[in-house]
Amino acid sequence: MHESKRNDFHVECPCCGADLTIDAKLQKIISYEAPVRQTNAPDLDHAAALLKEQAAKREAIFKQSSEEMKIKSQLLDRKFEEALKKSKDQPVSKPTRDIDL
Repeated sequence: MHESKRNDFHVECPCCGADLTIDAKLQKIISYEAPVRQTNAPDLDHAAALLKEQAAKREAIFKQSSEEMKIKSQLLDRKFEEALKKSKDQPVSKPTRDIDL
């Protein structure tokens, strides 16, 4: 903050960094200069590469999940076949009910 000849104060805004000129007598802002912004615009090629990488990861996870579901289906089929074989070997009997005891 510094003072000029006409009792004007030059202040930097603490929020945005703009240069403000304030009239001391009127206690009002008489001039505003926007701060120079540094453009950190993202590189579009880099963004496209990130999107492709994420799409590839999603595809890999989907394929892995699909393979796991196939294996799970085969496992359930195998368990069903084993249970069916066991039930064929056992004699058929009437189930016991609580009321029969």
